Amino acid sequence: MKDANAILSTAKETILLESNAIANLANLLDSSFTKAVNFIYNSKGRVIVTGIGKSANIATKMVATFNSTGTPAVFMHAADAIHGDLGNVQDDDVVICISKSGNTPEIKVLVPLIKNSKNKIIAITGNPDSFLGKNADFLLNSYVEKEACPNNLAPTTSTTAQLVLGDALAVCLLDLREFSSSDFAKYHPGGALGKRLYLRVSDLTQNNELPKVKSTDKVTKVIVEISEKRLGVTAVVDNNDKITGIITDGDIRRMLSKTTKIDELRAADIMSTTPKTIDVDAMAVEALETMENNNITQILVTDVDNNYVGVVHLHDLIKEGIF
Repeated sequence: MKDANAILSTAKETILLESNAIANLANLLDSSFTKAVNFIYNSKGRVIVTGIGKSANIATKMVATFNSTGTPAVFMHAADAIHGDLGNVQDDDVVICISKSGNTPEIKVLVPLIKNSKNKIIAITGNPDSFLGKNADFLLNSYVEKEACPNNLAPTTSTTAQLVLGDALAVCLLDLREFSSSDFAKYHPGGALGKRLYLRVSDLTQNNELPKVKSTDKVTKVIVEISEKRLGVTAVVDNNDKITGIITDGDIRRMLSKTTKIDELRAADIMSTTPKTIDVDAMAVEALETMENNNITQILVTDVDNNYVGVVHLHDLIKEGIF
C-alpha cells in the first residue's frame, strides 16, 4: 500500500499535468473558434452536442452549461445517432462533435450524414488531421501531449481539455447575449443559487409576525411582544407606523443585568434609535449582507413610504438556504 507522500505526489502530478495542458489550449485557439461562436450566436436553431465514450459524458455536461446560460442545446449520443436518433437534428441546428482521435467508427459514419443534411459541424478534437478534423466546418483543437493516466490510455487530460473548450464557447456566447444575473435566475430557480438571485425580502416577511410597540409602552409589554412574536425583536413605532427605534432580546437581557425595577421603564428607555432597515423590495441576499456587516440577526423592513412592514430574521435566510 502506497504511503501518503506517494499518493499526494501522484495527485499533484495529475493536477499539474492537466493544468499545463489546459493552459496550452489558449495557444491553440484561432479564427475558427471565433467563427464557430459567431455561427452559433447567429443560428436560429439549437446546438446538438454529440460524442462517444468519455467524450459523450463531456457532451452531456456541455449541453447542461449551454442550456443554463441561454444557448438551447440537446445531447445526442453518437452511437444512437446512427441508429435512429439522428432525427433529433433539425434544419437550423448546429452540431458539435467531440472526439479525441476524430477517427472512431461511429464518427466516420455520423459526420457524412450530418453534412448531407446541410448542418454545420464544429469539431472538438485533439487530432486536426483526423476524419472529423478535416470534414468539420469549424475546428477547435483540443490537443494534449499526454493523458494523466500513467499508461497514457484512460481519457483524463483530453476530456478535461474538451470540457474547457465547451466552457469557453458557452462563456463567449453568454457574453454576446449579454446574459445577466436576472437571466441566470430564470434558468436556476431551484436551490440556494437560484434563491440568491431571485428571492426578495418581501418573500421572507410575508409569513412573519409584525412585532411593534410604542415608545411610551411599558417594558413589560415589550417583553410580552418579543416573546409572543418569536422573532427576538420588536420595532418601536409612532402613530403612523414610522420606525422610531428597535428593541432586541439582547437589549432586554442587558436591561435586566442592570435593574430589576422594570415597572418604571418604558420602551423609549431601552430602545436603540438607529435601527438598520431594508426596503421590502430589496433582494434577500442584501438583507444577509447587511446583517453580516453589522453583526446583527434581525433587520426591520420598510415600504416605499418608509412605513414599518415587517422583520427579516437570520433564521429565515438559513431556512431558505441562502446563508
